[in-house]
Amino acid sequence: MEQGSSQKAGLHSLISAYGCMALWILLSAVVIMLNKYILDPSLGGFPFPLALTASHMLFCSLLAWLLVRTGLVEAPELHMDIWTRCVLPVGALFAATLWMGNAAYLYLSVSFIQMMKAVMPLLVYAVGTLLGTEVFCRRTGGILFVVVTGVLIASYGEVVFVWAGIIFQIASMLSEATRLTLVQLLLQSKGIKLNPITSLYYIAPVCLVCLLAPLALLETEELFQHEWKIHPGLILLSATAAFALNCSVFLLIGKTSALTMNLAGVAKDVMLIYLSMTLYGSTVTELQVLGYGMALCGAFYYNYQKIIARTPTVATVAHAADGTKGEREALKACTESSINSQQAGKVGDSVVGSNHDDLELVLQQQKPHSQPSVQRCDAGA
Repeated sequence: MEQGSSQKAGLHSLISAYGCMALWILLSAVVIMLNKYILDPSLGGFPFPLALTASHMLFCSLLAWLLVRTGLVEAPELHMDIWTRCVLPVGALFAATLWMGNAAYLYLSVSFIQMMKAVMPLLVYAVGTLLGTEVFCRRTGGILFVVVTGVLIASYGEVVFVWAGIIFQIASMLSEATRLTLVQLLLQSKGIKLNPITSLYYIAPVCLVCLLAPLALLETEELFQHEWKIHPGLILLSATAAFALNCSVFLLIGKTSALTMNLAGVAKDVMLIYLSMTLYGSTVTELQVLGYGMALCGAFYYNYQKIIARTPTVATVAHAADGTKGEREALKACTESSINSQQAGKVGDSVVGSNHDDLELVLQQQKPHSQPSVQRCDAGA
């Protein structure tokens, strides 16, 4: 009887995990394809990335505030010094990430942007190396060189190559890589762990405030003079989908393995490229397929190596099992942190609000350690 109930519970857990993962993939696709439609002058005809991003942040701020204030989600208290020294810079970088990432949709296809995002591990690793959260080694450098080479090949094969879009997308990814590293340095090192909803609760209002000045300077006058071809309901739908995407991440973290999440991320990226070709007529050349495949293999192997590096060895488990209660609890926390950090890192890129699919919301790579962790790398590697 107990075995039957255990199997039933396991099946229910499996269905729940893969259901949440399918929902995450679906919502990621909806947010990205809808934002592309809204912003592209030849489609929705609303070429105002600042206004779209600000509307998302306003919507997400209000809903996150309601969820926290009604007690449905519990948010940790942050002292003013933590807010000013940690939340403000992270929020400002996040605003830049979303703004410039959305601006790239004015010039580039969804398929090409997805290919460019394969280089994100390199940027996070490079920024982490500069700020001391990663240790440089030749092996990792070689893996990431493969990723960059693949992205360069894919870029060379791009039919619609617009430098303005390239610059916006690279700036967005650099801002995101810096944000992720600062999250680890400024928040996680202080033991502050936020889930996707509480991240929105604290970060989205900061993003909104940071967007107001450039919005007033760059878009407001033209926005009021613009003849809207798009129904305002589509903008509301986009904001709703973005918030729902964060909620799906909130439900997903901890329900499946990091490796499964990386595979799901690859499937999502390929699906988005296909949808871009099918719905928006994007052209993908054979050279791009070759370059993207090369970058994808390198990025997946890099993520796999990170998962292995953060997973406790059998010897460590045995030692902790025979050790003190504190050692056993530390091992458990480390293991859970490893899984959750990898999942959130993959999910986080697109999550918070506007254009990112795999940012995956704020606060990827959650760790309970008091010090920023560095990945060990043998000197001769």
